[in-house]
Amino acid sequence: MRVVRSRSELLSALKTAQAEALSAFGAPHCYLEKFIERARHIEFQIIADEFGNAIHLGERECSIQRRHQKLIEEAPSVMMTPELREEVGSRVVQAIGEVGYSNVGTLEFLVDERRQFYFMEMNTRIQVEHPVTELLTGIDLIREQILIAAGERLHHRQSDIQFRGHAIECRINAEDPVTHKPSPGKIISWHSPGGPGVRIDTAAYAEYVVPPYYDSLIAKLIAHGSTRDEAIRRMERALDMFVLEGVKSTIPLHRQILRRPDFRKGDIHTNFLEQLQEPRARAVEMA
Repeated sequence: MRVVRSRSELLSALKTAQAEALSAFGAPHCYLEKFIERARHIEFQIIADEFGNAIHLGERECSIQRRHQKLIEEAPSVMMTPELREEVGSRVVQAIGEVGYSNVGTLEFLVDERRQFYFMEMNTRIQVEHPVTELLTGIDLIREQILIAAGERLHHRQSDIQFRGHAIECRINAEDPVTHKPSPGKIISWHSPGGPGVRIDTAAYAEYVVPPYYDSLIAKLIAHGSTRDEAIRRMERALDMFVLEGVKSTIPLHRQILRRPDFRKGDIHTNFLEQLQEPRARAVEMA
């Protein structure tokens, strides 16, 4: 990818792209897309029934990613204000109402440093990070999805939704924490963490064999606290308690991320992990 920063560079790059399109497809048509530096990945959780009732359950921040795959999710986002949440949330609810959507779902956005939202896609399903919203709102999203599918009306109004504290989810993947190469195999030792504000969703156990054919996710570790700092501290404790032997995992990477000052301040973006791991990857290559 080439980043252009002036009008002359843009025109030159456009002509080059048009020539390539003409040569390859017989037409010089091109799309221009806005490039967002230090973008945040913000998504809004919604619920809608078959009777035109819809609400949103606030946002989740999913900016910590590797290979465009989410690694850490949290709510609420530190960049969000109550006024901005109300504005974007109302637009999200209006949008799903106009298309007649019924189910749980998530609308995803890229957000620039001026807090301008750019719609990416809608996921018409439950997502991996739904426990973050459940801990923040006290609403069981799976239950709501089943009730809506059974033809029931939505039991909640927007005014009923209250956000309590802060929640963070770390995806525990069976992969190398530096190269992200999958690490299938047998789990020799397994001890799940616990304690106040800690939840783990998993089907893994000691002697479980992680197959090489599917996604490397083996557990979702979620921590909730009255503040973001408390949620982070509970997550750090849970990661330190987690015993997972036999396969490599992302646990060491999560520890490193959570201890960084820029993460603590909420200064994160979708390239955060790439910038963090460049020197680590070089160190591995030189070893």
